[in-house]
Amino acid sequence: MNNTPKTIKKEKNIGKKFNTMLLILSCVLSLVFSFFYYQNKLNISYNDARSHLDIGKRVVDGLQPGLAQLGSVWLPLPHILMTITIWNDFMWHSGLAGTIFSMLSYVGIVFFILKFLNQLDVDIWGKMAAFGIFAFNPNILYLQSTPMTELLLLLTMLAGVYYFLLWLKNNSNILLIKSALWIMLSTLIRYDGWFLFIWATLILTVYSFRNRNWKITEGRIFLFTSVAGFGILLWFIWNYIIFNNALYFMFGPYSAHSQQETFAQEGLLSTKGNLLLSIKTYLYAVILNSGKYVSFLGILGALLLAVNARKKPISLYVFLLLLTPVIFNILALYLGHSILFIPGFNGMKDWFNIRYGVMAIPSLAIFGGFLLGKINENWLKLILLLLLFFNLTVNLTKEPVTVADAKFGKSQKNIDAVAKWLHENTKNNDGLILISAASHDSIIFSSNLPMRKFIHEGVNLIWPKATNNPEKWARWIVLMPEKARKSDFLWQAINKKDKLRHYHPVATFPSITIFQLDDSFFKKIKDKTNQIYHDKE
Repeated sequence: MNNTPKTIKKEKNIGKKFNTMLLILSCVLSLVFSFFYYQNKLNISYNDARSHLDIGKRVVDGLQPGLAQLGSVWLPLPHILMTITIWNDFMWHSGLAGTIFSMLSYVGIVFFILKFLNQLDVDIWGKMAAFGIFAFNPNILYLQSTPMTELLLLLTMLAGVYYFLLWLKNNSNILLIKSALWIMLSTLIRYDGWFLFIWATLILTVYSFRNRNWKITEGRIFLFTSVAGFGILLWFIWNYIIFNNALYFMFGPYSAHSQQETFAQEGLLSTKGNLLLSIKTYLYAVILNSGKYVSFLGILGALLLAVNARKKPISLYVFLLLLTPVIFNILALYLGHSILFIPGFNGMKDWFNIRYGVMAIPSLAIFGGFLLGKINENWLKLILLLLLFFNLTVNLTKEPVTVADAKFGKSQKNIDAVAKWLHENTKNNDGLILISAASHDSIIFSSNLPMRKFIHEGVNLIWPKATNNPEKWARWIVLMPEKARKSDFLWQAINKKDKLRHYHPVATFPSITIFQLDDSFFKKIKDKTNQIYHDKE
């Protein structure tokens, strides 16, 4: 084999050009599929997508704009990024204020996958396989076309793991800080990042203690955790300042914990306390999101990387870090902190959170690329690669499971008729709408009304007064039907039927009833509510 400096330099140049070509292709794929889903009005099908956009909008617009509108339900970074463009109504209602960052993240993940494989000495064959597994995945292509947070989270987590790998190889504090910074960003996007922070700290401790003395280990742990954990510390401080409770995000009325308690009462947390079912549920979600063949290649590649740890101990730490999304999601299901429905599996009829399965796809891409890169026979590589792209082509002709979840799943509510009624009957009429954003954010978004038209929980200067004496503030009230009102945060705040005595129902839908204030009472508050509305224009 010719390993002269000139040959090595030539191979590196070829590798760089090949990586650049794949990055350009990923940009094209991102633009094409984002346009496709936007044209078909599927990019904001998830109710969560609309809620994310509304949170970003409330920071810059509404009856009481400001950073406090970031709330505590979701971590703040995606919504802070949206504020760059979401002040523009088109960027808000088109979803592009959030989609832009999903698209950039998609290309960024491709970049880090290729960089990762460079560090694992994977050849062009392996890179082609890894690129195909990730970049051509239909569920990834859909989610990168939406304002959802999965792609941004995957980018920050993968970047954090990549720089951690570089640190393992070079023991440079600068690389450790870079890893910590990316992981810190992931902790401000989703709680998956918090688990990565804990998992990486544990691996750092084990690795450092085995290779150095305790003083050096202690210094590294302090350096890493003080940077990577800074976002978590900020979130505790934020909750304490805004809600007078550092754990409000964890145990507050809008928290995931409260939602899971409702699911538990309905007997829907079947994975809680059942490790085997939790493993089966999540792995099934991964297979549905990535395909059987891709999962097979990924599992083989993961095993090969683990076995490779005998020759290169660093491979074991890389293997464990890349398993972070799988371990986290299985633990979350087992502990009852997460819920995932797959129709026909474990007696479930609806889709719910099937998109969690995409979290393993970048790892599968790296594992699969590593597998093909280590096979010596080119004819076998070619066969595996052709089979891979055949499977990817077939999958692209089918509707992604994430689209099915967005359109028909439990996380989707058909509120188009409600939103249309509000738009047609309130847009050109005076008065404000009292509604719970926590329960009905998708209605607020889909109504295409100005954010300042709504009194919601975030308007804390008016919300307590409006829920105590609604007839003095709101012309319309949006509530769930009587049988479902226990899960409506507005009804919980009003809590007494006599507070609706001056209202009458004007529109009834399967999931919503809209009440309107009697005209004689509205005349008394017309000037005040108009003043509030126009003060925010």
